Amino acid sequence: MTTTTMDLLAQATQQPGPGGSIQTSNLQTWIQSNLLPLLLLVVAILLLWLGGGRGDNAGVMRRLGGVIVALAIVGLAVSGAGVNIGKWIAQLFTG
Repeated sequence: MTTTTMDLLAQATQQPGPGGSIQTSNLQTWIQSNLLPLLLLVVAILLLWLGGGRGDNAGVMRRLGGVIVALAIVGLAVSGAGVNIGKWIAQLFTG
């Protein structure tokens, strides 16, 4: 990038208003609505293809359990509910 481009980007982040700051909310929305379901579909197809073709149904179910745990963690991270759950767990030990 040229120095002029870098200077303009630095100035844009310092100016208030809707056009003055760089935001990633649209990127986050796109990832949540498009990329995550696509990745889940790819993981499901790979699990069925790798384990189901050989008759290793138990192996597929073990991997599926791991995927469900990972999905729960992603769901907590995306929804913001992790903070509330953390507070609730902390209250169990602090009184």
